[in-house]
Amino acid sequence: QNRIKPKGPPPSLTDCIGTVDSRGESIDKISRLEAELVKYKDQIKKMREGPAKNMVKQKALQVLKQKRMYEQQQDNLTQQSFNREQANDTIQSAKDTKTTVDATKLGVKEMKKAYKEVKIDRIEDLQDQLEDMMEDANEIQEAQSRSYGTPESDEDDLEAKLYALGDELLADEDSSYLDEAASAPAIPEAVPKDGVLVDEFGLPQLPAS
Repeated sequence: QNRIKPKGPPPSLTDCIGTVDSRGESIDKISRLEAELVKYKDQIKKMREGPAKNMVKQKALQVLKQKRMYEQQQDNLTQQSFNREQANDTIQSAKDTKTTVDATKLGVKEMKKAYKEVKIDRIEDLQDQLEDMMEDANEIQEAQSRSYGTPESDEDDLEAKLYALGDELLADEDSSYLDEAASAPAIPEAVPKDGVLVDEFGLPQLPAS
């Protein structure tokens, strides 16, 4: 019984490009033919005109034809590879575009499904509730930060006390009066003179009335 072998996937453009490139690289006869042409050229320069020189010229022309033929084949393969690479890039770009479109469609579908379950009125109600709660929280904070038992003072009174406090601080910083007091002569005590009481300046004290 003949078994039918399952067919594999057809070759992709990438496979074809690889095959063409390998064929182009296998044409290594061009360099060999170029070496032969150089050899014949040197022979022709050294030979005299005659049948022998003409025979070498014919061989050189034949090698030159072969070289041009291989060069043409190599150019064709290079162009084929380039064309297939362009086609491959176009196909890949189309696949990427389809993938992007499919993903966008899926995203739009999911967004529609999600927004179907969201009601704008409910969102506005939630925002209003949140705003009310924030106002309540602010009022609570203000109530908790009140001062108790603190007498109210007007701004003029507070400014006057502030300036007075500044004067007191300046007076406290100036201690020169203490030095003057320490260096001043002691006040003499009242002593009697000829039976009459005198003051600290030596003058008679007036009797107390």
